[in-house]
Amino acid sequence: MNALILVDLQYDFMPGGALAVTDGDQVVAVANRLMPHVDMVVATKDWHPTKHMSFASQHEGRSVGEVVQLDGLDQVLWPDHCIQGTPGADLHKALNTQRIHHVVRKGTNTRIDSYSGFFDNGHRQTTELATLLRKSDVTDVVVMGLATDYCVKSTALDAVEFGLNTTLINDGCRGVDLNPGDVDRSVADMQAVGVRVMDANRWIDESGRTRRD
Repeated sequence: MNALILVDLQYDFMPGGALAVTDGDQVVAVANRLMPHVDMVVATKDWHPTKHMSFASQHEGRSVGEVVQLDGLDQVLWPDHCIQGTPGADLHKALNTQRIHHVVRKGTNTRIDSYSGFFDNGHRQTTELATLLRKSDVTDVVVMGLATDYCVKSTALDAVEFGLNTTLINDGCRGVDLNPGDVDRSVADMQAVGVRVMDANRWIDESGRTRRD
């Protein structure tokens, strides 16, 4: 069994959103193209409380992009985004949500951010994602979404830790690149632990050949 993990394809990460990733909306078509070729589709969503401590607005005198210590962890400060129940937290309307089997919400604890779809940033609490994949006998995951250098990277690295064969769809991702080179370094970090990197068309072609065999 394989699963496609769509990371945070939400309006606040799209052009015009509170934490817009350049060309973020262009990955939605890639997601839709991949969906018919996998056994399961899971979407993650940032789902932050109103006063989440990753928001710069909660730290007087601090600005977006600064790094602070939050309960013993480095925390990049972000604009208020993906607040529970707001339009910015919705999945993009062009995404084929009829094919999504499960939605995993993360970042719900006010005191700690959650980039990964599996854990919070301190690996102190898990989401339901690992259990969901295990119960469905998933052995291979395909990861794509927003943003390459944060939530996508963390999700892919944790997937490897869980023993899943993990592929990053590079044309299905866009990055923040807060510091120039962050995206390239993130891809290299993923490859270093065994994540395969390929574009969607190649993955579809290889997947089709594997299933025919």
